[in-house]
Amino acid sequence: MSLAFSLKKIISSRSLVNKVLTTSLSFPKRFQSTAYKNILIDVRGQNKDIGFIQLNRPRALNALNAELMTELEQAVTKFDSDPSIGCMILTGSNRAFAAGADIKEMQNKSFSEVCKGNFLSNWTALAESKTPIIAAVNGFALGGGCEIAMMCDIILAGEKAEFGQPEIVIGTIPGAGGTQRLTRVVGKSKAMEMVLTGDRISAKDAELYGLVSAIHPVESLVNEAIKLAERITRHSKLTVQLAKEAVNSAYETTLAQGINHERRLFHATFATNDRKEGMTAFVEKRKPNL
Repeated sequence: MSLAFSLKKIISSRSLVNKVLTTSLSFPKRFQSTAYKNILIDVRGQNKDIGFIQLNRPRALNALNAELMTELEQAVTKFDSDPSIGCMILTGSNRAFAAGADIKEMQNKSFSEVCKGNFLSNWTALAESKTPIIAAVNGFALGGGCEIAMMCDIILAGEKAEFGQPEIVIGTIPGAGGTQRLTRVVGKSKAMEMVLTGDRISAKDAELYGLVSAIHPVESLVNEAIKLAERITRHSKLTVQLAKEAVNSAYETTLAQGINHERRLFHATFATNDRKEGMTAFVEKRKPNL
């Protein structure tokens, strides 16, 4: 082996180590100790205030098994409790956001087992998060995949994304909110059609029915989600959480109850420094310091 080749190999190795160290150092220490098998986590955005979660079971098209859902719950809870995180993004791969629950894992479960164990009752972290969550959906979002996307606050779709609740095809029905959230979003007739036939809808149709808020090219979807998250995180975190709570109450209360709840949350903002600073900055014609 020549001296030149040896030196080149050493320099290359050092460069790789430096790259790894730089990447590690740029990732907040409070998250470095967490190792996951089925998901990847990161902190994104110019201000490092966006929690990023990527489902990572590519060979199974990100099928949602118990281990993955436990890890997802842990990651969401950790980001949600961190005061520096103002928004989260949940995504999968370009081929599949999540192709559904893991059928092999469910295949031999009995009625007694799923009933006594309250199967799927722990799929709640996304819906219960106070921090806004954006689902960036490329490829398949089917069954449980569609359900966890709907648990998020905003859905952005890649051009080739497909949504559906095909549980009827394998002799069962949605069990993590599919019949409830889908109906509230697309209406009874379309929800019935999708649930009773198992048919999928395209990203274009999903946008038409109000299931997704925007469609982007596959390659730029995650970047667009980050841009949207940055527009959210520039505002008061507390006020964003109150606004999210107010919008969500529209799905769970009557109109009169929802308006009353909204008014109470509006009144609550007058107890915050962020509301005072925001209005003062507006009057003084300057940017608020939130």
